[in-house]
Amino acid sequence: MTVLTTSAGQLAARSTRRAAGFRVELLRDWKQAVARWHDISPSTPFQHPQWYDAWYAAFADAEGVEPLIAVITDASSGEQAALLPLIRRKQDNVAIVEFADLNLTDYNAPILGSAAPRDARAARALWRSLLSALRRMPDRADLIRLRKVPADLDGKPNPLALLNAAGPCLLNGNLVTTGEDYDAWRYTLEKTVRKELERSWRVFTRDAAASFAIITDTNEALRVLSTTEVQQGARMQSLGRNYVLNDETCATFYRNLVRDGVGNGYALVTVLAVGDEIVATLLGIRTCARYVMVRISNAGDKWSNCSPGRLIIERTMAALHRDGVCEFDFSVGNYAYKRRFGVTRLPLIDISAALSWRGWPYALRDHAVRALRTHPRLDAWLKRALGKPLSREED
Repeated sequence: MTVLTTSAGQLAARSTRRAAGFRVELLRDWKQAVARWHDISPSTPFQHPQWYDAWYAAFADAEGVEPLIAVITDASSGEQAALLPLIRRKQDNVAIVEFADLNLTDYNAPILGSAAPRDARAARALWRSLLSALRRMPDRADLIRLRKVPADLDGKPNPLALLNAAGPCLLNGNLVTTGEDYDAWRYTLEKTVRKELERSWRVFTRDAAASFAIITDTNEALRVLSTTEVQQGARMQSLGRNYVLNDETCATFYRNLVRDGVGNGYALVTVLAVGDEIVATLLGIRTCARYVMVRISNAGDKWSNCSPGRLIIERTMAALHRDGVCEFDFSVGNYAYKRRFGVTRLPLIDISAALSWRGWPYALRDHAVRALRTHPRLDAWLKRALGKPLSREED
């Protein structure tokens, strides 16, 4: 049985064939889906309910975006298997089902329950059940495309990574694990990096009004976020890049996240300031001992002599380590400053499948691209032939 909610929130039932013991319900309302789930244990900080509360609240009414949350249970026992926070949107007249992301959620993953597949056979059965439900929706769906999916979820294998359709993603995560001794970790950094951080702190603190702080007041955190928006916008404009994080919907999402997450410690806003002047900001999210950096900004050339971007990262890491955090996730994007902190790259995967004849060309192209990534030399040759950059490395 696949259950669909209408836009008014009423349930409408539709008969489907149960495939291999999984039941799929497709809901249009995130809060309704959460109410049907018990004890969400986020596999990464991005799968925390507050992330999706903020995301769906901002994007639920956005033009061309339709919430579509899959609740998957064991058909015989009713035990929870997986919850997938999805959306349906149209691109070039092709209806695509994908994670609630739109380039804001760095790691996309199912929220797993006790009946989650533990081997490839069960994972394939769940996948078939999901595809069958999507193909039977009253609203057309042509393609499912899941991107930036971690292969490992909090020490457990991700069932999606067991699928034959899974292949390497162009992007990767970047993780630093400090262990219990923060100073010992600092001495694993290159000497030039370590000395530069020490010099930057000395230069910054020459002014008696210089300070680092974790903001715990919600109103103050929102004020700092406004500065982040201005500083990031100015930086991207100076680089001539297309910058969307300050558009109305994205800005609403981040404000939702900070407004509702600072008080309970899920959203963390840290700041370097000299008196009333904000020199650098960092927004991150935390679950237990893991912290992920989400947005960073600085005041620009005036403070370049103390490298405020790297400095606020190191000060935030030191402060959070004292509070029990030992995993610091620099998220996606292979920037040079991340390499200086000694990150370990985390592989991510992509998955796609056609749901109708319209989706076949896109699914075949996705499959070809993923297959090509498993042959790096051929991939590099083709990129050179097409005049494309060879890597995602950025300074």
